[in-house]
Amino acid sequence: MQIDDATGEQVTARLRRVEGQLAGIVRMIEEGRDCEDVVTQLAAASRALSRAGFKIVASGMRQCLDPAAATGGTPPDAQRMEKLFLSLA
Repeated sequence: MQIDDATGEQVTARLRRVEGQLAGIVRMIEEGRDCEDVVTQLAAASRALSRAGFKIVASGMRQCLDPAAATGGTPPDAQRMEKLFLSLA
């Protein structure tokens, strides 16, 4: 399965934002910020990572449903996609 260009751009942009969130979280810890604030930001970063993963899996599912939409590589099968999806849970 290959990630289509539009999905790749969206996921890359989301991951770059997560990079910034993580850098901010590190600064918060180094500055001794309140535990609740740090955990809140960690939860937000975790959700953003999950959304990026789900976006990639959704792209693969579209390829499963429409093999003509595959952008090269081996079209994913339903069992592989289910395993990927569950790995995000």
